[in-house]
Amino acid sequence: MNKEEKQLADAYDSGELNLHPPSDELLKLLREAGENTFKKDKRINIRLSSHDLLGIQRKAARKGVPYQALIAGLIHQYVEGDFQEATR
Repeated sequence: MNKEEKQLADAYDSGELNLHPPSDELLKLLREAGENTFKKDKRINIRLSSHDLLGIQRKAARKGVPYQALIAGLIHQYVEGDFQEATR
């Protein structure tokens, strides 16, 4: 946990933090965002080396997910900025 997260957790644990239920409007927006995030409505074809495909399939098997889902998840994380490009 970073410093801010620790402060929030401590405030919650000590009862200093008062939480309010989210509004219906916020719940609707979050539901729509979630649906849009996980909607798979486009298909692409890519060529990979046998070595890379085998590596992806092995990693997916270790995680217990289909390899296509692993690839889609990696692409999504990259698009959302969760992966940083290596600087040389």
